[in-house]
Amino acid sequence: MAAALAARGAGVRDILLLERDQHLGGILNQCIHPGFGLHRFKAELTGPEYADRFARMTAAAPEIEVSLRSFVVRLTPERRVSYLKPGALEEVQARAVIMATGCRERTREMIPIPGTRPAGVYPAGLAQKMVNMEGWIPGREAVIIGSGDIGLIMARRMALEGVKVRAVIEIQDKTRGLVRNVVQCLEDFGIPLYMRHKVARIYGRDRVEGVDVVRVDDNFAAVPGSGFSIPCDTVLVSVGLIPENELLEAAGAAIDPATNGPASAELNRTSIPGVFACGNSFKVYDLVDWVSRDSELAGRAAAEYLGAGR
Repeated sequence: MAAALAARGAGVRDILLLERDQHLGGILNQCIHPGFGLHRFKAELTGPEYADRFARMTAAAPEIEVSLRSFVVRLTPERRVSYLKPGALEEVQARAVIMATGCRERTREMIPIPGTRPAGVYPAGLAQKMVNMEGWIPGREAVIIGSGDIGLIMARRMALEGVKVRAVIEIQDKTRGLVRNVVQCLEDFGIPLYMRHKVARIYGRDRVEGVDVVRVDDNFAAVPGSGFSIPCDTVLVSVGLIPENELLEAAGAAIDPATNGPASAELNRTSIPGVFACGNSFKVYDLVDWVSRDSELAGRAAAEYLGAGR
Protein backbone atom coordinates (compact mmCIF):
# COMPACT_ATOMS: atom_id res chain seq x y z
CA MET A 1 0.00 0.00 0.00
CA ALA A 2 2.86 2.39 0.80
CA ALA A 3 4.44 1.71 -2.59
CA ALA A 4 1.13 2.16 -4.42
CA LEU A 5 0.39 5.43 -2.64
CA ALA A 6 3.87 6.75 -3.35
CA ALA A 7 3.61 5.84 -7.03
CA ARG A 8 0.28 7.64 -7.16
CA GLY A 9 1.80 10.66 -5.45
CA ALA A 10 4.54 10.68 -8.09
CA GLY A 11 2.02 10.84 -10.91
CA VAL A 12 1.08 7.25 -11.79
CA ARG A 13 -2.61 7.06 -12.58
CA ASP A 14 -3.29 3.37 -13.30
CA ILE A 15 -2.30 1.14 -10.38
CA LEU A 16 -3.49 -2.40 -9.64
CA LEU A 17 -2.86 -3.73 -6.13
CA LEU A 18 -3.19 -7.53 -5.87
CA GLU A 19 -3.76 -9.05 -2.42
CA ARG A 20 -4.19 -12.79 -1.91
CA ASP A 21 -6.03 -12.42 1.42
CA GLN A 22 -9.55 -11.11 1.89
CA HIS A 23 -8.30 -7.97 3.66
CA LEU A 24 -5.49 -5.52 3.00
CA GLY A 25 -2.69 -5.37 5.53
CA GLY A 26 -0.87 -8.67 5.19
CA ILE A 27 0.80 -10.03 8.30
CA LEU A 28 -0.06 -6.87 10.26
CA ASN A 29 -3.61 -8.12 10.70
CA GLN A 30 -2.47 -10.85 13.08
CA CYS A 31 -0.08 -8.58 15.02
CA ILE A 32 -2.55 -7.29 17.61
CA HIS A 33 0.16 -6.11 20.02
CA PRO A 34 1.11 -2.41 20.24
CA GLY A 35 4.40 -0.87 19.16
CA PHE A 36 3.74 -0.05 15.51
CA GLY A 37 3.82 3.43 14.01
CA LEU A 38 6.04 5.16 16.56
CA HIS A 39 8.20 6.60 13.79
CA ARG A 40 5.73 6.79 10.94
CA PHE A 41 2.66 8.19 12.72
CA LYS A 42 4.18 9.30 16.05
CA ALA A 43 1.62 7.08 17.74
CA GLU A 44 1.67 3.64 19.32
CA LEU A 45 -0.62 1.46 17.23
CA THR A 46 -1.41 -2.22 16.92
CA GLY A 47 -0.66 -3.95 13.64
CA PRO A 48 -4.28 -3.83 12.41
CA GLU A 49 -4.50 -0.14 13.32
CA TYR A 50 -1.33 0.60 11.38
CA ALA A 51 -2.61 -1.33 8.36
CA ASP A 52 -6.00 0.37 8.58
CA ARG A 53 -4.45 3.82 8.23
CA PHE A 54 -2.88 2.76 4.94
CA ALA A 55 -6.03 0.95 3.83
CA ARG A 56 -8.05 4.13 4.33
CA MET A 57 -5.56 6.17 2.31
CA THR A 58 -5.61 3.52 -0.41
CA ALA A 59 -9.41 3.45 -0.53
CA ALA A 60 -9.43 7.25 -0.94
CA ALA A 61 -7.18 7.03 -4.02
CA PRO A 62 -9.32 6.36 -7.13
CA GLU A 63 -6.20 5.67 -9.18
CA ILE A 64 -5.50 2.52 -7.13
CA GLU A 65 -7.62 -0.51 -7.99
CA VAL A 66 -7.57 -3.17 -5.27
CA SER A 67 -8.21 -6.81 -6.13
CA LEU A 68 -8.59 -8.99 -3.03
CA ARG A 69 -8.41 -12.80 -2.89
CA SER A 70 -6.10 -12.54 -5.90
CA PHE A 71 -3.19 -14.98 -5.87
CA VAL A 72 -0.36 -14.23 -8.29
CA VAL A 73 0.89 -17.43 -9.92
CA ARG A 74 3.24 -16.14 -12.61
CA LEU A 75 5.44 -13.17 -13.46
CA THR A 76 7.32 -13.00 -16.76
CA PRO A 77 10.44 -10.97 -17.59
CA GLU A 78 8.19 -8.87 -19.83
CA ARG A 79 6.19 -7.87 -16.72
CA ARG A 80 3.12 -9.94 -17.56
CA VAL A 81 1.32 -10.95 -14.37
CA SER A 82 -1.08 -13.90 -14.08
CA TYR A 83 -3.26 -14.23 -11.01
CA LEU A 84 -6.10 -16.35 -9.73
CA LYS A 85 -9.18 -14.81 -8.19
CA PRO A 86 -12.52 -16.41 -7.38
CA GLY A 87 -13.91 -17.86 -10.59
CA ALA A 88 -11.21 -16.62 -12.96
CA LEU A 89 -7.59 -16.61 -14.07
CA GLU A 90 -6.64 -13.06 -15.02
CA GLU A 91 -3.62 -11.73 -16.88
CA VAL A 92 -2.42 -8.17 -17.04
CA GLN A 93 0.45 -6.56 -18.94
CA ALA A 94 2.18 -4.08 -16.66
CA ARG A 95 4.69 -1.41 -17.59
CA ALA A 96 6.20 -1.67 -14.09
CA VAL A 97 5.79 -4.19 -11.28
CA ILE A 98 6.51 -3.79 -7.58
CA MET A 99 6.85 -7.03 -5.61
CA ALA A 100 5.72 -6.62 -1.98
CA THR A 101 5.44 -10.31 -1.17
CA GLY A 102 6.97 -10.16 2.31
CA CYS A 103 8.76 -13.11 3.83
CA ARG A 104 8.17 -16.56 5.25
CA GLU A 105 9.41 -18.29 8.38
CA ARG A 106 12.33 -20.65 8.62
CA THR A 107 11.15 -24.06 9.78
CA ARG A 108 12.40 -26.75 12.12
CA GLU A 109 13.80 -28.66 9.14
CA MET A 110 16.04 -25.72 8.23
CA ILE A 111 17.95 -25.75 11.54
CA PRO A 112 17.67 -28.87 11.85
CA ILE A 113 16.56 -30.29 15.21
CA PRO A 114 16.88 -34.06 15.80
CA GLY A 115 14.09 -36.11 17.30
CA THR A 116 10.68 -37.43 16.46
CA ARG A 117 7.99 -35.62 14.46
CA PRO A 118 5.06 -35.32 16.88
CA ALA A 119 2.19 -32.87 16.72
CA GLY A 120 2.71 -29.61 18.56
CA VAL A 121 5.64 -28.07 16.65
CA TYR A 122 4.70 -24.77 15.00
CA PRO A 123 6.40 -21.80 13.37
CA ALA A 124 5.86 -18.90 15.76
CA GLY A 125 4.06 -16.78 13.17
CA LEU A 126 1.60 -19.59 12.43
CA ALA A 127 0.90 -19.91 16.15
CA GLN A 128 0.34 -16.15 16.25
CA LYS A 129 -2.29 -16.42 13.53
CA MET A 130 -3.92 -19.37 15.29
CA VAL A 131 -4.23 -17.48 18.56
CA ASN A 132 -5.01 -13.96 17.34
CA MET A 133 -7.19 -14.67 14.31
CA GLU A 134 -8.54 -18.21 14.65
CA GLY A 135 -9.04 -18.38 18.42
CA TRP A 136 -7.02 -21.58 18.83
CA ILE A 137 -4.57 -22.15 21.69
CA PRO A 138 -1.72 -24.38 20.40
CA GLY A 139 -0.98 -26.03 23.74
CA ARG A 140 -0.59 -25.65 27.50
CA GLU A 141 3.16 -25.82 28.11
CA ALA A 142 5.48 -24.30 25.55
CA VAL A 143 9.17 -23.94 24.73
CA ILE A 144 10.19 -21.34 22.16
CA ILE A 145 13.26 -21.88 19.99
CA GLY A 146 14.89 -18.61 18.92
CA SER A 147 14.65 -15.13 20.36
CA GLY A 148 13.56 -13.19 17.30
CA ASP A 149 10.82 -10.62 17.79
CA ILE A 150 8.04 -13.00 16.74
CA GLY A 151 9.20 -15.58 19.26
CA LEU A 152 9.48 -13.02 22.05
CA ILE A 153 6.07 -11.55 21.31
CA MET A 154 4.51 -15.01 21.18
CA ALA A 155 6.06 -15.87 24.55
CA ARG A 156 4.07 -13.01 26.05
CA ARG A 157 0.96 -13.76 24.00
CA MET A 158 0.93 -17.40 25.08
CA ALA A 159 1.47 -16.41 28.70
CA LEU A 160 -1.47 -14.01 28.53
CA GLU A 161 -3.64 -16.90 27.31
CA GLY A 162 -2.67 -19.02 30.30
CA VAL A 163 0.00 -21.12 28.59
CA LYS A 164 3.01 -21.95 30.74
CA VAL A 165 5.99 -20.75 28.70
CA ARG A 166 8.82 -22.75 30.17
CA ALA A 167 11.73 -21.17 28.31
CA VAL A 168 13.05 -19.33 25.29
CA ILE A 169 16.16 -21.03 23.87
CA GLU A 170 18.70 -18.96 21.89
CA ILE A 171 21.85 -20.46 20.37
CA GLN A 172 23.61 -17.10 19.95
CA ASP A 173 25.15 -15.02 22.72
CA LYS A 174 22.70 -12.19 22.15
CA THR A 175 19.07 -11.96 21.23
CA ARG A 176 17.97 -11.16 17.68
CA GLY A 177 14.92 -9.28 18.95
CA LEU A 178 14.41 -5.70 20.07
CA VAL A 179 15.53 -4.92 23.61
CA ARG A 180 12.06 -3.65 24.47
CA ASN A 181 10.61 -7.04 23.53
CA VAL A 182 13.06 -8.88 25.77
CA VAL A 183 12.02 -6.66 28.68
CA GLN A 184 8.28 -6.48 28.02
CA CYS A 185 7.71 -10.03 26.77
CA LEU A 186 10.12 -12.11 28.87
CA GLU A 187 11.40 -10.26 31.92
CA ASP A 188 8.02 -8.77 32.82
CA PHE A 189 6.48 -12.26 32.70
CA GLY A 190 9.29 -14.15 34.40
CA ILE A 191 10.02 -16.28 31.33
CA PRO A 192 13.57 -17.73 31.33
CA LEU A 193 15.87 -16.92 28.39
CA TYR A 194 18.72 -19.39 27.86
CA MET A 195 21.47 -17.81 25.78
CA ARG A 196 24.17 -19.97 24.13
CA HIS A 197 21.87 -22.98 24.35
CA LYS A 198 20.18 -25.10 21.72
CA VAL A 199 17.42 -27.70 21.60
CA ALA A 200 19.28 -30.94 21.02
CA ARG A 201 16.18 -33.10 20.61
CA ILE A 202 12.40 -32.95 20.43
CA TYR A 203 10.68 -36.05 21.66
CA GLY A 204 7.16 -37.40 21.86
CA ARG A 205 5.12 -40.04 20.09
CA ASP A 206 1.81 -38.49 19.04
CA ARG A 207 2.23 -35.13 20.77
CA VAL A 208 5.34 -33.27 21.90
CA GLU A 209 6.32 -34.47 25.38
CA GLY A 210 9.47 -32.42 25.93
CA VAL A 211 12.79 -31.18 24.63
CA ASP A 212 16.42 -31.77 25.54
CA VAL A 213 18.48 -28.59 25.88
CA VAL A 214 22.25 -28.26 25.94
CA ARG A 215 24.72 -25.42 26.28
CA VAL A 216 26.94 -24.73 23.25
CA ASP A 217 30.54 -23.56 22.88
CA ASP A 218 31.96 -20.94 20.51
CA ASN A 219 31.57 -23.37 17.61
CA PHE A 220 27.95 -24.15 18.59
CA ALA A 221 28.91 -27.67 19.61
CA ALA A 222 27.25 -29.19 22.67
CA VAL A 223 29.14 -28.73 25.94
CA PRO A 224 29.45 -32.19 27.58
CA GLY A 225 27.48 -32.58 30.77
CA SER A 226 25.43 -29.40 30.28
CA GLY A 227 22.21 -30.99 29.05
CA PHE A 228 18.82 -30.86 30.74
CA SER A 229 15.23 -31.63 29.78
CA ILE A 230 12.16 -29.41 29.73
CA PRO A 231 8.72 -31.05 29.65
CA CYS A 232 6.25 -29.38 27.28
CA ASP A 233 3.49 -30.17 24.81
CA THR A 234 4.25 -27.36 22.35
CA VAL A 235 7.34 -26.04 20.58
CA LEU A 236 7.32 -22.73 18.70
CA VAL A 237 10.14 -22.17 16.21
CA SER A 238 11.29 -18.57 15.74
CA VAL A 239 14.61 -18.84 13.93
CA GLY A 240 14.45 -16.16 11.27
CA LEU A 241 12.63 -15.02 8.16
CA ILE A 242 13.31 -15.53 4.46
CA PRO A 243 12.23 -13.05 1.75
CA GLU A 244 9.49 -14.59 -0.40
CA ASN A 245 10.78 -14.28 -3.96
CA GLU A 246 9.80 -17.44 -5.83
CA LEU A 247 7.88 -15.42 -8.43
CA LEU A 248 10.92 -13.24 -9.06
CA GLU A 249 13.19 -16.25 -9.31
CA ALA A 250 10.82 -17.99 -11.74
CA ALA A 251 10.83 -14.83 -13.86
CA GLY A 252 14.60 -15.06 -14.15
CA ALA A 253 15.62 -12.37 -11.67
CA ALA A 254 18.98 -12.78 -9.97
CA ILE A 255 18.53 -13.92 -6.36
CA ASP A 256 21.14 -13.65 -3.61
CA PRO A 257 21.52 -17.24 -2.33
CA ALA A 258 22.60 -16.02 1.11
CA THR A 259 19.45 -13.98 1.77
CA ASN A 260 16.89 -15.08 -0.87
CA GLY A 261 16.46 -11.38 -1.63
CA PRO A 262 17.01 -9.85 -5.07
CA ALA A 263 20.69 -9.58 -6.00
CA SER A 264 21.00 -5.83 -6.40
CA ALA A 265 23.43 -3.05 -5.57
CA GLU A 266 20.55 -0.58 -5.32
CA LEU A 267 17.68 -0.49 -2.86
CA ASN A 268 14.42 -1.98 -4.18
CA ARG A 269 15.85 -2.87 -7.60
CA THR A 270 15.93 -6.26 -9.29
CA SER A 271 17.88 -7.48 -12.31
CA ILE A 272 14.71 -7.27 -14.46
CA PRO A 273 14.11 -3.76 -15.86
CA GLY A 274 10.88 -2.31 -14.57
CA VAL A 275 10.47 -4.87 -11.79
CA PHE A 276 11.06 -3.63 -8.24
CA ALA A 277 10.91 -5.24 -4.80
CA CYS A 278 10.11 -3.59 -1.51
CA GLY A 279 9.63 -4.30 2.16
CA ASN A 280 10.56 -7.69 3.54
CA SER A 281 10.69 -9.24 0.07
CA PHE A 282 13.78 -7.12 -0.61
CA LYS A 283 15.33 -7.49 2.84
CA VAL A 284 14.02 -8.30 6.30
CA TYR A 285 13.32 -5.26 8.49
CA ASP A 286 12.78 -5.11 12.24
CA LEU A 287 10.19 -2.29 12.16
CA VAL A 288 7.19 -1.85 9.88
CA ASP A 289 7.89 1.90 9.85
CA TRP A 290 11.07 1.19 7.85
CA VAL A 291 9.16 -1.15 5.55
CA SER A 292 6.74 1.66 4.72
CA ARG A 293 9.54 4.19 4.26
CA ASP A 294 11.52 2.07 1.84
CA SER A 295 8.41 0.86 0.04
CA GLU A 296 7.60 4.48 -0.73
CA LEU A 297 11.03 4.74 -2.32
CA ALA A 298 10.13 1.74 -4.49
CA GLY A 299 6.88 3.41 -5.54
CA ARG A 300 8.68 6.57 -6.55
CA ALA A 301 11.37 4.56 -8.37
CA ALA A 302 8.68 2.76 -10.38
CA ALA A 303 7.06 6.09 -11.22
CA GLU A 304 10.42 7.44 -12.37
CA TYR A 305 10.91 4.36 -14.54
CA LEU A 306 7.54 4.99 -16.16
CA GLY A 307 8.32 8.65 -16.68
CA ALA A 308 5.21 9.60 -14.71
CA GLY A 309 4.67 13.26 -14.01
CA ARG A 310 6.81 14.39 -16.93
